[in-house]
Amino acid sequence: MNYRRWQHGIIQGMFLMSTVAFATGTADPVYRDVLDTPSRMSNLASGTLLNSIVSSGKRLIAVGHRGHIVYSDDQGKTWTQSTVPVGSDLVAVYFPSDKNGWSVGHDGVVLHTADGGTTWTKQLDGRIAAELMSKYFSNSEQDAGITMQADIKRYQEQGPDKPFLDVWFQNDTTGYIVGAFGFIFRTVDGGKSWIPLLNRIDNPKNYHLYAIKPVGSDLYICGEQGSLFKLDATGYFKGIKTPYTGTYFGITGKPGALIIYGMRGKVFRSGDNGKSWKNIETGVPAGITGSTILEDGRIVLVSQIGNVLISDDNGATFKHLKVEKTLAAADVTSVNKDTLVIVGFRGANIVPVK
Repeated sequence: MNYRRWQHGIIQGMFLMSTVAFATGTADPVYRDVLDTPSRMSNLASGTLLNSIVSSGKRLIAVGHRGHIVYSDDQGKTWTQSTVPVGSDLVAVYFPSDKNGWSVGHDGVVLHTADGGTTWTKQLDGRIAAELMSKYFSNSEQDAGITMQADIKRYQEQGPDKPFLDVWFQNDTTGYIVGAFGFIFRTVDGGKSWIPLLNRIDNPKNYHLYAIKPVGSDLYICGEQGSLFKLDATGYFKGIKTPYTGTYFGITGKPGALIIYGMRGKVFRSGDNGKSWKNIETGVPAGITGSTILEDGRIVLVSQIGNVLISDDNGATFKHLKVEKTLAAADVTSVNKDTLVIVGFRGANIVPVK
């Protein structure tokens, strides 16, 4: 089964072959699907691969390898492992409020928590997603065409091997999930039901969709082959031309400063909602993998080889932040204006902003 290695960090097209999970270094004697196997508790969960981190109220929540979800109530000093019903790798997490959050990942998994990340339940997986698409687009009023029908049939035959790569919720009821091969779904009831939107985005080649995020009052999606989309007033994600043909891994910014970033240290900034773009030099030779905005408004980017970049002019320029220990980064969040928590291959690390 083909999977994306870890969130935002590796160039598009590099997917790993997934095998039965190894919890203690030895394989289970009988195969058990990770969708039907709870994530195993481990004292090492917070020190292994974590792909995404979010700050929700006073709590930090991070997700990663083999269904591991950990949370911290002391700004990242100590971590507690959550109860998770699947062993699938998780690549993104988002909380629209202190208690309600969602995480997505491999095998088409969508998880929900209503207690701030302590316990999680499965709302969707790749098996259910394929059936939803098949039923939804069999309706002539919602038919997305013969080509898409053929794609959906193939997805059903291949099984649940398509990952969701990002999630964003406007509030506790309305949200979106995006992923590989152009997968995009929307819910308006907190994930009790999901509507496929493959016919509501300008993505005829089914490019992988890596990130979904609002900037100002606008909602954007970015992906491979320089693809960028903006939600219009009709509920359609319209394509926006960008100056790069490589993959974008993420979006950040403020009103009047839209920033997209991705492979080979590429960062582009638009001051007019994507009508024109400026290349922002970073001096980074590797992928930019995550971003956050500090309490004082400074914008932070991190890279897959451990660079930490910071901007105090709304993304017009970035300076390299000196860090004591350079660690490969998948994502970053802030706990205050002076402290970052970065996650990656070696778990979570606290980085002071000097």
